[in-house]
Amino acid sequence: MSRPTLFQYAILWHPTEKQSKEPELKSKIIGGPLTALSISEDSAAMLAAMDIQDDYKTQLEQIEIVIRPF
Repeated sequence: MSRPTLFQYAILWHPTEKQSKEPELKSKIIGGPLTALSISEDSAAMLAAMDIQDDYKTQLEQIEIVIRPF
């Protein structure tokens, strides 16, 4: 069994092209940065995906999860 690694992740929301024409709608951080122990980057991404707020779960095509290991 491999040892868990420390990862840091953040969840970003980006407006669509149509939405970006509105000045008040800009990309924003909707989660994190948070730290987690995980055995791989893929499992850390899964943890991050589970942290997406309910308000944004219908806009998954506008969500970006960024991850970095330590």
